[in-house]
Amino acid sequence: MTLRIAMLGTGSFALPTFQGLLDSRHSIVGLVTQPDRTGAGHHQHRNPLKELALARNLPVFQPVKASAPESLDVLAGWQADLFVVAAYGQILSSKLLSLPRLGAINVHASILPKHRGASPIQHAVWVGDVETGITIFQIVRELDAGPVLAIKRTPIGPDETSGALEERLATFAAPVLLEVVEQLDAGAVTPQSQDHSQATYARRLSKSDGEINWTRTATEIACHVRAMQPWPNAFSHWLRAAHPPLRVIVPRVSVIADTTATPCGLVLPSPAGQLLVKAGQDAVSLVSLQPEGKRAMTVADFLRGYPVQPGQRFGEG
Repeated sequence: MTLRIAMLGTGSFALPTFQGLLDSRHSIVGLVTQPDRTGAGHHQHRNPLKELALARNLPVFQPVKASAPESLDVLAGWQADLFVVAAYGQILSSKLLSLPRLGAINVHASILPKHRGASPIQHAVWVGDVETGITIFQIVRELDAGPVLAIKRTPIGPDETSGALEERLATFAAPVLLEVVEQLDAGAVTPQSQDHSQATYARRLSKSDGEINWTRTATEIACHVRAMQPWPNAFSHWLRAAHPPLRVIVPRVSVIADTTATPCGLVLPSPAGQLLVKAGQDAVSLVSLQPEGKRAMTVADFLRGYPVQPGQRFGEG
């Protein structure tokens, strides 16, 4: 049979899944997405899911709270068989989850129960995971704790940033979700309980998470730098005598073997055109930098404008 499906999503991660549903044999009855946001200078943030829904002449519902009584009335009127949720950004009540005949399923960008929460992709890169994936699970009231309907795994590239991985996982997720929808329609799904004792929590990131901790190993710092791309960006402060600390965004680094007994964060003697900083183990080569208020630049360009000397230090401002 053809299912009546409502999509709940906002971020670009959900776009390929929404597109896949629209192109499927099922009937998409509407999109629930976050209210429009207006930033500094009254700039309108794009909502690609809303744009796609309007182009397809679908109802778009943007409640401040999807679980409010008046919102439930609207959603009940859609008479959906299934809710598909991806990057929506609101906690859903039991009443809302009970509206569709088949309940609600979520597209989550980790191998549950690892990295439950708001930023699973960033945390997977940050802690140095070599593998991640997509989990489709039945939503329950406890955060990301519902029965698993499908998992598909993929390696994390050694130089892959959070932004690049999110883009890849977004496309990776769509066929996994569509396969689960077909199984639900056929009554052929066997939910598997999560091992809650193995759960980890991927909290929402803040700007302060971008600050580099030079006491970590060079490998850990490299993972951190990749994880903070494209937001909030890894950064440190160049500490200079007789000058205020200069905040520098660090978009890219590489790991350099080093066994010197040098305090963490100190600039090491470096080959021409390179900038090596001592880590808790080994050293980090700063491949590119972006001084506060300036454009991103290669380390060679940075050193021409900002001469850095061995023995100077990077650290907290």
